Amino acid sequence: MVLVDLALSGEFSEPMFAGSTTKAQYKIMQQFLIDIEKKAYRMAQVATQNSDDALDIVQDSMLKLVTQYSERPQAQWKPLFYRILQSKIADYFRKKKLHQAIFFWKPVADDDDKQDYFIEQFSDHITPEKSLHAQQELLCVLDALKQLPYRQQQCFILRSWEGLSVADTADIMGCSVGSVKTHYSRAKKVLEQQLQTFDASLNKIESS
Repeated sequence: MVLVDLALSGEFSEPMFAGSTTKAQYKIMQQFLIDIEKKAYRMAQVATQNSDDALDIVQDSMLKLVTQYSERPQAQWKPLFYRILQSKIADYFRKKKLHQAIFFWKPVADDDDKQDYFIEQFSDHITPEKSLHAQQELLCVLDALKQLPYRQQQCFILRSWEGLSVADTADIMGCSVGSVKTHYSRAKKVLEQQLQTFDASLNKIESS
């Protein structure tokens, strides 16, 4: 809820909401942001592979939704938010490419972005009852997901993690329904292959 608190604190409180947003709508929007915060952060973090940049991107996306679109019907908030988030992530990559072109800068691994970080951030997927094998599978998927082309990566997250329809995903990504199906199919195939390889390796170790 940290990002929600930041997005709705100080000058970004009720007076900053778009149009004639009521106090009741403010509370509903607050809950919407709370519900969407973790998944949005995961998407931005997987895309940027930088925790600080991901926080900034999600916070900026929340602020834009609050200040410009809070008076829209609630049913429109989710696709609107993800469209904003996609735009912010795209802006991030454009700025990063410009920075690289000017300073011949190459990204280096962020010490904060280690595997134990992913275990913490995805803890809602891992309960004490789940086995070490399940945790290892999750890390395998995350590693594979980070290696996917950006469009496949984001398509998979929107469809699988957020459960958005093909049509909504196409609208958010600014592409055709056919492209969404292709991106999703390719991403799913790669992730399934990675899991199969992981399981085969684990079985080999256990049987040796």
